Amino acid sequence: MDPDPDSADRKSADRGADRVIRAFFRDGRLVSIPARQGKRLVVLRELREMCFPEDREYPEKEVNMRLALVHPDVAALRRYLVDSRLMSRLNGVYRRLPGSGG
Repeated sequence: MDPDPDSADRKSADRGADRVIRAFFRDGRLVSIPARQGKRLVVLRELREMCFPEDREYPEKEVNMRLALVHPDVAALRRYLVDSRLMSRLNGVYRRLPGSGG
């Protein structure tokens, strides 16, 4: 029986994402923000899962505090999370968006 090609693609993508995460995270901290959009999206997805696991509203002050535990440039990370459609922002309140962004 032929293996599922979609399954093989997913496994390959997962391995690629794991490599990116290992390259940019050390001891639970983001060492740098990737310049390349594809790698940055992998990092942002990981950050969303690490810092904002619950589907609820996060005031900007809390977003800043959570992101600061991972990387000092919280303003850039907030902007990238919103621009990548991983989180929404309305009146200084952030929320996870469904899906994987991109």
